[in-house]
Amino acid sequence: MRLLKVATCNLNQWAMDFDCNLKHIKDSITRAKEVGAVIRLGPELEITGYGCEDHFLELDTVNHAWECLKEILLGDWTDGILCSIGMPIIRGSERYNCQVLCFNRKIVMIRPKMWLANDGNYRELRWFTTWKQKDQLVEFQLPPEISEALSQTSAPFGYGYIQFLDTAVAAEICEELFTPNPPHTELALNGVEVFLNASGSHHQLRKLDLRLRAFIGATHTRGGVYMYSNHQGCDGARLYYDGCSCVVVNGEVVAQGSQFSLKDVEVVVAQVDLDAVASLRGSISSFQEQASCKTKVSSVAVPYNICKPFNLKMLLSSPQKIMYHSPEEEIAFGPGCWLWDYLRRSGASGFLLPLSGGADSSSVAAIVGCMCQLVVKEIANGDEQVKADAIRIGNYTDGKFPTDRKEFAKRIFYTVYMGSENSSEATKTRAKVLADEIGSWHLDVCIDGVVSSLLSLFQTVTGKRPRYKVDGGSNVENLGLQNIQARIRMVLAFMLASLLPWVHNKKGFYLVLGSSNVDEALRGYLTKYDCSAADINPIGSISKQDLRTFLRWAANHLGYSSLAEIEAAPPTAELEPIRSNYSQLDEVDMGMTYEELSVYGRLRKIFRCGPVSMFKNLCYKWGATLTPSEVADKVKHFFKYYSINRHKMTVLTPSYHAESYSPEDNRFDLRQFLYNARWPYQFRKMDELVQEMNGDRVAFKETGEDGGTAAGGGGMGVVAAASGNPKAGF
Repeated sequence: MRLLKVATCNLNQWAMDFDCNLKHIKDSITRAKEVGAVIRLGPELEITGYGCEDHFLELDTVNHAWECLKEILLGDWTDGILCSIGMPIIRGSERYNCQVLCFNRKIVMIRPKMWLANDGNYRELRWFTTWKQKDQLVEFQLPPEISEALSQTSAPFGYGYIQFLDTAVAAEICEELFTPNPPHTELALNGVEVFLNASGSHHQLRKLDLRLRAFIGATHTRGGVYMYSNHQGCDGARLYYDGCSCVVVNGEVVAQGSQFSLKDVEVVVAQVDLDAVASLRGSISSFQEQASCKTKVSSVAVPYNICKPFNLKMLLSSPQKIMYHSPEEEIAFGPGCWLWDYLRRSGASGFLLPLSGGADSSSVAAIVGCMCQLVVKEIANGDEQVKADAIRIGNYTDGKFPTDRKEFAKRIFYTVYMGSENSSEATKTRAKVLADEIGSWHLDVCIDGVVSSLLSLFQTVTGKRPRYKVDGGSNVENLGLQNIQARIRMVLAFMLASLLPWVHNKKGFYLVLGSSNVDEALRGYLTKYDCSAADINPIGSISKQDLRTFLRWAANHLGYSSLAEIEAAPPTAELEPIRSNYSQLDEVDMGMTYEELSVYGRLRKIFRCGPVSMFKNLCYKWGATLTPSEVADKVKHFFKYYSINRHKMTVLTPSYHAESYSPEDNRFDLRQFLYNARWPYQFRKMDELVQEMNGDRVAFKETGEDGGTAAGGGGMGVVAAASGNPKAGF
């Protein structure tokens, strides 16, 4: 038996904080060495942090990375252990995303990334170039200060592997695994048994299974030990990197780290038998045949044995059941951990949330409550870093620290119900009950006086006073009156966030939390610069349907039972007067259901549909219940409001990225914000198709993945909806 102990890790790095990042790297290497590991794998670009973005274009960033690497190599960190460390490197006039493989205080090999992530949230081609010389390793001249310090003038650079006396090891960096022809295929045929995948992979709902299936597939038919390392936490932007570092042997997961954690460093260790890899490969005839005519890959010889001989005291890591979180748990733990990182690194003393008693703001409140629970639990488990951060943020003295989640919430979380004459007693009560369950410092504020003052000022200036539609006013007056209330709440929220700490003799400031969901953003169903305009938004790319499911789960699993009643209540903005024959409802105002919005969003973004192709798809999907003309009306209605409200996406509050159809404008969904909202060419094409179909119903329907019928139309009528659009104004 050739026994090998390996260590991979989740690291909570912070873009451009080299002290923080270096400390975590050293800590992870120390822990790996303490348990006897001879290979340590860290995440992609771990020295700088993955999310540096245009800081990668600065020479300082690359120089500081070399300085940190030098500090590691001058110490005993790499003695007797192969360390794969991620950093940017400039060779000539080209900048590469690299894994630097170090052993015994020397750089053994520098492996530049060959296929870069350049879609969705990723823009690696903006900062790096791909390594294209696959047929050779070249000599890279080390920077003079590094060369002098290490007494090493150069290192092999390029695509290849390391050949030890008893095994072969190679890097496959993040995106390369997911390409049509991944490097591990030919590396395995060249005898590589251990694969090191350093990654910077963000959390997205229901995504983890895709990642794990790739690791399992990479070794199931080829054999091998696949090590995966990832960032974990918020390193400075909208993404949360969800860890889940793991070790896979011959298609079986033998070690798996946490997906959501407040820990800065988590090391995952596995003891494996490389003879099991050789045995599997030797038993597959096709592998033998293809290996006999393989394309040769360059290698670097390292004359050391890193495996241990057979020893009964060294237990092998056994296959284990993969740990998956439900989508509801992902919504609780992912944004909860992201909020904690943002809070502790921003210098703020807490959060303030406008809590309306509705589903969205209540979801945000529950996530903050979950964060408080995670902090108290981690402190009880002995995490000194979480404890130190909580003591500082919560302003604890005399050796005290958080031991109760409600007491901690009272110190760091304000909730404010900003009611008006249009608010109901039901939402006011629900907000108060939920605040009590979480433990927040809750305020009940009436904004009618401020609204009245503004309207009096307007009347003085213009001589007119607007009226609501139910009181005989026009659509313009109705919309204007609603937007006044919404924007006053934003101004009030920021005022309270900045001054309440002063009132309560607390240090620092509070961050204002937003609570608009991805469907409302897509539709533009929000007032520009209303209380959706905040510092950060933990639910900004989560769908209404997922939030409602989360509320039901949280009522039982987080201990906030009032969320069940909140979820059951019909969504309403409460910006218009309530009458015996009229009550404002979100889906009526929007002219479409939240379920329909999810369908539109996925077709628009994930399946890249314009108006015409969306119409064709929905004729199949909804053809059993709607005529082509009715489908066309729905598609036109969506694209009309999507386009006239697109400008709002440019000022959306920075939000946690969780959904693949998010319209967030910063990087993920790059489109113009000035449209011809009439879509004359596209809508004409749709009308022509409707005429060709002669108004007949499409006689077939699509089945979903579960075998059931896909979501039907069944939404609010376009005519009724178009008459009221309270949140669509500027």
